[in-house]
Amino acid sequence: MGSPATTASEENLDRSDPCNHRCGEDSSEDGADPHINGLPPLPTIASCVTTRPHPEPRFTIETTNATRSARKSPDQISLMSLSDFVRRRFIPEFVEVKRSAGRSHFREILKYILLAETAHCGLEETYDRIDVKRRAVQSWPYMDSLRLCDIDEGSVRQIVSVALASGYSLQTATHIRNVIRAIYSHAIVGCCYTGKNPAALVRMPAMARKDRHTLSTQQLRRVLEVMRFPERAIALLSILTEMNLVEISGLQWKFVNLSNNRIFVDEEWIPARTIAVRKQWYRGEFSPVMGKRRRIVPVPELLGSILRGLRSSKQLTLPEHFVVASRTGSPIYPGNIAKRRLKSIGQLCEVPWLSWRVFHHTHVRLRTEFGRNYCKELESILPLQWW
Repeated sequence: MGSPATTASEENLDRSDPCNHRCGEDSSEDGADPHINGLPPLPTIASCVTTRPHPEPRFTIETTNATRSARKSPDQISLMSLSDFVRRRFIPEFVEVKRSAGRSHFREILKYILLAETAHCGLEETYDRIDVKRRAVQSWPYMDSLRLCDIDEGSVRQIVSVALASGYSLQTATHIRNVIRAIYSHAIVGCCYTGKNPAALVRMPAMARKDRHTLSTQQLRRVLEVMRFPERAIALLSILTEMNLVEISGLQWKFVNLSNNRIFVDEEWIPARTIAVRKQWYRGEFSPVMGKRRRIVPVPELLGSILRGLRSSKQLTLPEHFVVASRTGSPIYPGNIAKRRLKSIGQLCEVPWLSWRVFHHTHVRLRTEFGRNYCKELESILPLQWW
């Protein structure tokens, strides 16, 4: 007779048995009881896996302008105009990652290559200043509309020749050639241009260096007598230290230690009678100096007396204030002082070639001529009652 009928719950349990066996049924080949100690055997991995058909995955890819541009072949990108490539690739990928000095240099030179109204790549601020020489040339060979593949060695040589014929210096013409070379080097690295760099094939004429002008002790005294603040302070710091203009502009009182003891500033010790060169002010940007320019400059006795007199005569002498500052406390840009005052002082003192670089060259000459005692030599010509 058959086994008694099972209830509905038992049937459900029986159907859920992973072994697919009922009690009393023998599934082993040797006749051994598959249930040991009344427990069902462990399920196998294969019995627990249910194979189900999987639908094909569907992906939605959103293509942007940048993605479509990146998919273009080098030949397609080389058909792009130079102004478009500079705006889309060269400025954001190459120029903007540089420090402020590098960014200013490229933007300043790109105005000789591209027109501001067609470039639209952040160069408008450099076009505020009127360039008389370039405006006088009606057919200045701008490269805005030229495609990358159309610019060759002759095109680069033409813009360089026009720059030299228009009165620009050889240094400026060389900068123009170098910026074009940097544009094409970036295009080649980014697989946007194939072929030789057209600017690399242009040879520049040899540069004739002008003689370095220096001031004699009598000329130096005469120039300093005519000067007033702030040009006198900049000139003295340039002569008595090895600091350059951007470092002098960014010098704060907290980094000037005129005492006989070391001081603790910004988590570091500044030795006695020294200046810690830590900041610079360049084209409106206040930033730290890097690398070997981060240094300690000794303050000779003559410079210490001048700085103490300067501090006692000014109101803006808090640690965060600038040593050479305007009436509002902001840093002073030496380039503006050179245009407004330095040239006229040079004409008055019969040294028309006077510039900030002349003071640096004078410092080098005095150090070479008098050695470490050059400050004592200057004490006889720099009266301290100026302050």
